[in-house]
Formats: sequence, C-alpha cells, structure tokens
Amino acid sequence: MLLAAIGSVLIGSALSWAAVLRLADRLPERRAVFLAGPLGALFGAYLTQVTLGPGHVPAMLTGAALIGAVTLSLLVRPTRARLRGRALPF
Repeated sequence: MLLAAIGSVLIGSALSWAAVLRLADRLPERRAVFLAGPLGALFGAYLTQVTLGPGHVPAMLTGAALIGAVTLSLLVRPTRARLRGRALPF
C-alpha cells in the first residue's frame, strides 16, 4: 500500500512536470501545479482502491494517472487571444 502511494505521488509529479513544461503560460504558479498533481493522483489511487479493493496495484496506478491528469486540466486557463476574440454569449 505504501509503494502504491509513493508510485501515485511520482506519477502525479511527472504529470505536473510535463504540464509545466508544455503549458507554462496557461497555468497558475508552479507551486500550485506541483501541489495539485500529486494530490490528485493520491486521490485517484484512493478512489480506485476503495472501488476495486486491495490487490489491484496496476489499476490503482492507472486511476491515479487519470484523476491526476483531470485535476491538472482544471487548472488550465484559456489563452488571452481566445478571450479577446470572443463575442458575448447572448
């Protein structure tokens, strides 16, 4: 169980690192990104473990990666060019 938690934190950190490299201009400050990735991955591992039960480590790490990626995607902001060219919704 401890190794799965460490693995999910490593997966979340890797996802955060990749997001900062790729989308640095569209994300909030780095500290928030590097905090949200591992926490989202830990929550994903916990949610998968509660759903499937113990003994499903590969599935738990997959759930950690998916929920970590979703958590990081919630931090992405639209670009300024897309905001200026938008019309009113009504």
